[in-house]
Amino acid sequence: MESSAGQAALDNVVALLDLEKIEVNIFRGDSPDDSRQRIFGGQVAGQALVAASRTVSDDTDEPRRNVHSLHAYFLRPGVPKVPVLYEVDRIRDGRSFTTRRVVAIQNGRPIFQLAASFHKAERGYEHCDPMPEVPDPESLGNRRREDRKGATTNPFERLMALDIRYVTASNPAERQGPLPPSQQVWMRANGKLDDDPVLHDCLLTYASDMTLLDTTLLPHGKSFMAGDVMPASLDHAMWFHGPFRADEWLLYDQHTPAASGGRGLATGRVFTRDGRLVASVVQEGLIRPLKDEL
Repeated sequence: MESSAGQAALDNVVALLDLEKIEVNIFRGDSPDDSRQRIFGGQVAGQALVAASRTVSDDTDEPRRNVHSLHAYFLRPGVPKVPVLYEVDRIRDGRSFTTRRVVAIQNGRPIFQLAASFHKAERGYEHCDPMPEVPDPESLGNRRREDRKGATTNPFERLMALDIRYVTASNPAERQGPLPPSQQVWMRANGKLDDDPVLHDCLLTYASDMTLLDTTLLPHGKSFMAGDVMPASLDHAMWFHGPFRADEWLLYDQHTPAASGGRGLATGRVFTRDGRLVASVVQEGLIRPLKDEL
């Protein structure tokens, strides 16, 4: 694992995901005190999933049901330093599945909405895609060290909280010209997490918003770091296929099938180090050119 600075950053992100219960079905989440113009989308998605999870199986004796899918829309930019309220609608409590709808509200207006489904564990058929053959994460450089010149000067705590290592030569700091429409990164929490599976699900949701939309710019030789493309997550969907730990290495295999009209679509597959496919991700985002170059 990384230094105590990495563990401290991870602890702060975990604290962000630990929402305050205001009333039945209403929770409040904070944002980090930084200079960003808007809240990181993965934070709102992770907090919304926490809110939904807090209302699942909290009044029965049966085992907690695990999230198996979520579908979300980013409606408005969130304002940093202003708390976000999460209102949960208990849509359905069935014998096998539980459905929740969450609306994130800031300054009296919805900024995000999420629908999540939870499933009671049961046996069934199993298969999954094979994991791509890639180098071990230990042989690769840490994105934060390469891009930000050290953890102590990095203003983005979400990067300090995660160890992200690029497999393909598509690190934004190294990009020159058009590239194939795919990339892979290894990622894990930059410290130790407790055993609560809800925390691991929510932290992966948080992390899944990183690097994915950037994949849509690879065929065009662009990077959000250059400042000539306006990025924004529009929607986000995830399916969870099996248990995993977010503080162990996960391979995030990403591909962009299409882009048009100022929007780009990206898909992701998340594998454990031993080759199990544990999550699938799809995201569409705004990739609007800021210069008239088309």
